[in-house]
Amino acid sequence: MTTAAQPDSHPADTGPYQSYVYAYPHKTAYRRLPDRPSLRTLWAREPKDALSLYLHIPFCEVRCGFCNLFTRIGAPDGLTTAYLDALERQATTVRAALGDTAPVRFATAAFGGGTPTFLTAAELRRLCDIAEHRMGADLRAVPLSVEASPATATADRLAVLAERGTTRLSLGVQSFVDSEARAAVRPQRRADVEAALARIRDTDIPVLNIDLIYGIDGQTDATWLHSLDAALAWHPEELYLYPLYVRPLTGLDRRRPGPDPAWDEQRLRLYRLGRDHLLAHGYVQHSMRMFRRADAPPQGADDHACQTDGMIGLGCGARSYTAGLHHSFDYAVGTHEIRAIIDDYTARPAADFAHAEYGRRMTPDEARRRHLLQSLLQAEGLAVAGYRERFGTDPADDFGPELRRFADRGWLERDGGPERLRLTADGLAHSDAIGPALFSPSVRAAMAAYERK
Repeated sequence: MTTAAQPDSHPADTGPYQSYVYAYPHKTAYRRLPDRPSLRTLWAREPKDALSLYLHIPFCEVRCGFCNLFTRIGAPDGLTTAYLDALERQATTVRAALGDTAPVRFATAAFGGGTPTFLTAAELRRLCDIAEHRMGADLRAVPLSVEASPATATADRLAVLAERGTTRLSLGVQSFVDSEARAAVRPQRRADVEAALARIRDTDIPVLNIDLIYGIDGQTDATWLHSLDAALAWHPEELYLYPLYVRPLTGLDRRRPGPDPAWDEQRLRLYRLGRDHLLAHGYVQHSMRMFRRADAPPQGADDHACQTDGMIGLGCGARSYTAGLHHSFDYAVGTHEIRAIIDDYTARPAADFAHAEYGRRMTPDEARRRHLLQSLLQAEGLAVAGYRERFGTDPADDFGPELRRFADRGWLERDGGPERLRLTADGLAHSDAIGPALFSPSVRAAMAAYERK
């Protein structure tokens, strides 16, 4: 049995918007690995029959004001080719490290960024070839999700993606109101967004996801509903509703210093308004952010909820997961530092990709925390029997103080029957406080000590 340390403070003490937890531990808790363990050793005892594959493209045509992802604006002549060359070298080396003594099969695939559709149609074909011919992923036989922006969702690119098996296209719209897009430092016109959506609907890609953001300066209840209705007019199979965050070193960083209770209240109000609007239009809530049309085809796990491991990330902004180690390349947000990391990546020989360089070891306690928080943050909650089977303990024994605290706030309930721990409607609304409250003290300390760059 493990005993979880009590969080430093109750989530309600620090506000509802602490951090979007899509992966745990966060990359700011990663550190350089002095022993540079070999990938062959890391994967030697891992199951490899249902792996996830992620290819990262770190380029965008513009950097949104809220963005703290690992991406750079534009690419000088030859850089995308050099990047794909390096990606192919990495894929060849990683696939060799997986070995041939046990079957290697990929169950899901995704292209993210950055903006994968920043690549030309020919470069997208090459990206798919790397996934298929170097890694052995059958893209036409598994769910394949690709992120795009309105400006890069061109007919030729979409045709390549559809032909190569893309099952889900996620379009970052954020707002259908031009003034709100400008306020978020995302210069775009609604007419161009609508044209991109029309092109997507002309393809054979079965699932369209539209990303929207609430909490933008100048946004009102009426303009938020306007954006929601504009999105609903396209009958998207999925909608993600994101609260606006202002992170260090981003374009909006200097505009909102310190805590802002009024902004928190605005975001909570707009979240509830958007949630209720989508539920009334036949969508089912799968997490705080994710809503799926009731008749939409399933697409596998939601919100990167990898309860088990087996994630292979290729590209300088991707992360990989084994049971004992999460690892990636160095992480940065600042423009100069990102460019340096990309330049280093493109210059590497194949042999340099055979080792893990930055990461975090996963202790049994961290594995429990990861399973708990990534399960709780899904609307279906945590299957207690599955937790017991995996870890040999009960979540109430491992995380009793935290779970009681959430329940006392009215954020958590325990269902009978096939026993589950689920967040209530109010609990889902506070997901961005609940997730960080489950971080271990050592992960919090590492994140606090991270030197932003």
